[in-house]
Amino acid sequence: MRVAAYGAYAADRPLQPMHIERRVPGVRDVQIEIAYCGVCHSDLHTVRSEWPGTRYPCVPGHEIVGQVSAVGSEVERFKIGDVVGVGCMVDSCRVCASCAQGLEQYCERGFVATYNSPCKDAPGHTLGGYSQRIVVDQDFVLSIRHPRAQLAAVAPLLCAGITTYSPLRHWRVGPGMKVGVVGIGGLGHMGIKLAHAMGAQVVAFTSSEHKRDAALTLGADAVVVTKNAKEMKPHARSFDFILDTVAASHDLDAFARLLKRDGTLCLVGVPEHPHPEPNIGTLIFGRRALAGSLIGGIAETQEMLDFCAENGIVADIELIPAQRIDEAYDRMQKGDVKYRFVIDAASLER
Repeated sequence: MRVAAYGAYAADRPLQPMHIERRVPGVRDVQIEIAYCGVCHSDLHTVRSEWPGTRYPCVPGHEIVGQVSAVGSEVERFKIGDVVGVGCMVDSCRVCASCAQGLEQYCERGFVATYNSPCKDAPGHTLGGYSQRIVVDQDFVLSIRHPRAQLAAVAPLLCAGITTYSPLRHWRVGPGMKVGVVGIGGLGHMGIKLAHAMGAQVVAFTSSEHKRDAALTLGADAVVVTKNAKEMKPHARSFDFILDTVAASHDLDAFARLLKRDGTLCLVGVPEHPHPEPNIGTLIFGRRALAGSLIGGIAETQEMLDFCAENGIVADIELIPAQRIDEAYDRMQKGDVKYRFVIDAASLER
């Protein structure tokens, strides 16, 4: 099936309209007419070959919300007309220890990403959500229960939402805990909303004074400007958990020192250049942990979507037509978005 899409043919060329092929749904497949697709910083890194291994033509997009238009004969969980989502994965090996535990994101053979992973379909690698339609195995399709009016703002939950929800859940964030969120961007703004909804005391860390009011509006109980040593000092040895969402190289020791004994600093942002090596003594003398976390598995992603629907949580977005995607990439690099761009797939018909 030939569908309209937006993608790139080379790293040094802008994204442009193209047509791509989607497979005819198999017996376990769900065909989805895409309504909205969020724009992730990973899309930019991949399209512009800032990460190695980009396959062209590249059609990014792994924050997909749409409506089921066809199902295979063995599909039991979905029917035509259902509102569904697709996140960062469309398959995994399904037999390794991680997959058996519902942790497909840590598949020991490597999960199949929604775009830029080898596959049997043309052109030999997966093509993502900057398109009108996608066909996905039912096991990697998610139910959306938010009101239809919120669907555009739901799309970023499929990456930004689950990337922050998964570590908060894993480290059992809840009432009585003091939690820090470093960075107030696409990931950080979701981390603040989710930690607040989980009942924690939330402190937002930002290097920008002008983001103070925005962080409080998102649900932070307090805001610390990291450049101000007087603001940082009173929080020493007081945090149970700190979620660091910043995708740029920075000093980790400044946050590790804020942890209680047995506290954890968890990184979810991948910097272009390595962080300065942390002071191991800071970790040893407080039995503190420095950890990392990826997205969540399919079951946890569904749990996150349900939690967000129950608590009225969506991303703060700017809706754009596909024709403005390169402009959006440039603005995203400058931090000029509150807090996530989302493509209106209807614009692909123009």
